[in-house]
Amino acid sequence: MGGGECRSNDYGAAAYWDARYSSPSPSSTATTGGGGGAFFDWYQAYPALRPLLRARLPASSRVLMLGCGNSLLSEDMVKDGYEEVVNVDISSVVIEQMREKHVDIPQLTYFQMDVRDMSLFGDGTFDCVLDKGTLDAMMCGDDAPLGASKMLAEVARILRPGGIYMLVHPLNLNNTITYGCPKERVQLLYQAGSHKKIELYIMPTPGYQLKWSKGVSLAQPIMEEVSLTVDGQLPPDYVLKDPESHFIYICKKPDAANEANSVVANEGETITSK
Repeated sequence: MGGGECRSNDYGAAAYWDARYSSPSPSSTATTGGGGGAFFDWYQAYPALRPLLRARLPASSRVLMLGCGNSLLSEDMVKDGYEEVVNVDISSVVIEQMREKHVDIPQLTYFQMDVRDMSLFGDGTFDCVLDKGTLDAMMCGDDAPLGASKMLAEVARILRPGGIYMLVHPLNLNNTITYGCPKERVQLLYQAGSHKKIELYIMPTPGYQLKWSKGVSLAQPIMEEVSLTVDGQLPPDYVLKDPESHFIYICKKPDAANEANSVVANEGETITSK
C-alpha cells in the first residue's frame, strides 16, 4: 500500500495501486524512490517494530511481507540481519520498482500476487507473516469482509506450526472504528481458524511519542502490552493515551502437537479430532 488519501472501495483493486505507484507521491516525508514514486511506510517503521520482531523472530526465519508496497521495512530487516524476506503486492508496477531497487540484495524477493490467493506458496512455508495495512485494505474493499476472510485463510495455510502473524493497524481507520476496534479485529482473526493465541500491543503514533518526549527522540519506542477481555475488548478501565494509537496483534499458530481440537458430543463425551 502507499501513503495518502484514497477512496476505500479502491483498496483491493490492482488498477488503483498501479496508477498510484506510477505517479509521483505528494508526501514530503517519504523517501524519493524510482519509477516516479516514493518509499513510504504505513503506520510504524522498522525501528519501532524491532523490539517485538527480534524477541520472537530469529534472523534465520523465512518472512513474508503482505502488501509490501514501497515500504522500507523489508530492506531494514535485511540490514539488521534477517536472511530471507519474501514480498508480495497486488500491484505489478510497485513490484517491478522494488525488484529494480533491490536487485543486488538476494535476501529480498518480490512477487506480484493477490493475497486472497497465494497458491504459489506451499502449506507451512513461512515462519512469520507481516501485515502493515493489507488486512485494512481488504476490510475497506468492495468484497469485504469476504476478501479479508480469504486472505486470513491463506495466511493460516502458509504459516508453519508455531509461526506468527503480526498485524499492525491504526485504531481509527478512515475515521471509523467499526473494523479497527479490538473486538472486531480479534473475532476476525479467530475466525481464520488457526490463531489460538493473540497478544495485543498498543503503540502511540510517532508524532505523539515525539510530543510526549518534548521533542527528544526516545531510545526505545513507547509500547504497552494489553490483556484483552474474554470477548476481545480492551479492559473497561483502560485509558487510551493517544486516540490515533497503532494496535499490533501477534497471532501464534498452534504447534503441530497441539492442533487437536476437543469437541463436546451431545452425550457430554469429549471427542478429540484431528
